[in-house]
Amino acid sequence: MNIQRFRAELETRLLIEKEYLVQELSLIKDDREKLELLGKFNEKYKALIKRIAQEDGIDLDASDHNDPESLSNAQVILGKTMSIYDQLADELYEEITRQ
Repeated sequence: MNIQRFRAELETRLLIEKEYLVQELSLIKDDREKLELLGKFNEKYKALIKRIAQEDGIDLDASDHNDPESLSNAQVILGKTMSIYDQLADELYEEITRQ
């Protein structure tokens, strides 16, 4: 598994999803509905991880069977990509609170 390539692909796709949600934001008047976009973004993050893993033939549940304490591929990916999600979620939150 090439985690750097996975991370870059995820970042690109998440940035696109964030921009779609920012566009959707302009159509929403209710503040609660605007904040619900953060939950929608979180779901997009999880779905994109699954989709990219599937495209790359990565078993998210697999781990190093020789090491009983090793992390699953999903845990490694989350650990290596959470900072991307956090940054983009923060940017989305700023957009939401600005409007």
